[in-house]
Amino acid sequence: MPLGNLFAGLPEELSEERFDELAAAGGVTVERIVSRGHRSPEGFWYDQDRDEWVAVLRGRATLEVEGESEPVELGPG
Repeated sequence: MPLGNLFAGLPEELSEERFDELAAAGGVTVERIVSRGHRSPEGFWYDQDRDEWVAVLRGRATLEVEGESEPVELGPG
């Protein structure tokens, strides 16, 4: 990924989500995740051993969060 622009170097076609590590230090990792409508399989629950902070820069995302009764809808900003 070229430095300086999160939108640079985005592939037109993606068979799977793309993960680019931008920085890592002190137990914190910053990643750019590019998704083109990818989704987890029906009934799949992604359980990870670390906390996550998500910002959507383009498009939309729907997340199901443990303890929340309704899905969380995310958009730019």
